[in-house]
Amino acid sequence: MSTLNVISNFAANVAHRHLSQSSAEASNSVAKLSAGSRVLAAKDDAAALAIGSRLNSEVESLMQAGVNAGQAVSMLQIADGAMARTNDILVRMKTLAVQSSSGQLSDTERGLLNQEYTALRSEVDRIANDTEFNGTKLLAGDNSFAANTLGTALEVANGFEQISFTNDTGAFASGNTVQIAYDATADQFTVTNTSTGVSYTSDAGVSAPSAGSFRDVNINGAGITLTLNSLFNDGANITAGATSQFAVGGGSSNTLSLDFRIGTGTVASEDEITVSLDSARAVALSAGLETSTIDTNLNAENAIGLIDTAIDTLAENRAQLGASQNRLEFASANIATSMENTEAARSALMDLDVAAEMTNFTSKQILMQSGVSMLAQANQMPQNLLRLLG
Repeated sequence: MSTLNVISNFAANVAHRHLSQSSAEASNSVAKLSAGSRVLAAKDDAAALAIGSRLNSEVESLMQAGVNAGQAVSMLQIADGAMARTNDILVRMKTLAVQSSSGQLSDTERGLLNQEYTALRSEVDRIANDTEFNGTKLLAGDNSFAANTLGTALEVANGFEQISFTNDTGAFASGNTVQIAYDATADQFTVTNTSTGVSYTSDAGVSAPSAGSFRDVNINGAGITLTLNSLFNDGANITAGATSQFAVGGGSSNTLSLDFRIGTGTVASEDEITVSLDSARAVALSAGLETSTIDTNLNAENAIGLIDTAIDTLAENRAQLGASQNRLEFASANIATSMENTEAARSALMDLDVAAEMTNFTSKQILMQSGVSMLAQANQMPQNLLRLLG
């Protein structure tokens, strides 16, 4: 049997509890509608949160893989464009060689033709050495030369931050010993390959960089760059000897291999595409072409054969490059499809059904308004009992 009392307002307590519950549920609906996600925390759906997080990571990684594939195609397009110009040059060189090999010309006219021929031959090498993408030379082959076993005078503490080789170096071979000397009067470096006895020098006027900066010093004709830091003492001589020498390690190759990441895993055979770019320098296209001339009838006839070989080699290189481009484009298309499907799976788990949640929110709003009204009525009930005291 229920009693009438003014100390305990049971109805108000019940109304308050339901109002608090409706308010919390309405606030949760507002949060979900604002975020557009049905899973805001693990308490909402722990399994969906775990799977959705992994799928979201996969989508972001696939997006980057797609960018990688696109940039790889762009890189190969640059290389192919340079090869196309090289092919044009080779065609012109063959035309000159055919002309020079004909008997109606004297060696004087052949000498004039040879001037253009040698200039074009040099342009082939210049294009190969100058074609690059983000600092990577694409058609100059690969250079893995390194300065090993540095003498004590060549350490970072003495101002030598780094000793590096360029792709076009031909002055050294693996196993050579190289000594460095510095003339503080002329402010000039001299680099000597002790294995061959040939020396190379830098431009004069080398000085130490300011604090916190570096200075690159190119050794002319050697394909070596010395990077100096602010600890270098440009007022003191360095004498060539055991303390200022290093051993040449590694070597060079006519093929540059690049690995492009087009997957999100760690298995190279599945997540990487390796592209090989063969050198487009004259010596790599046809051995002997780099020194060929057309100043005599015999030399011109020899040049024709060398150029034919170079044109065939370049065509093979371009075919291989085209195959890699097509493969990367198909890989990019597959990445786009995978990304769409993965995003759809993630959306099914994590994204909010806005229409359904808005209906739920409207319901909670009505319950809140009703709860506020009923709580007000419940708080008035004890006041009614005071009339019995009158």
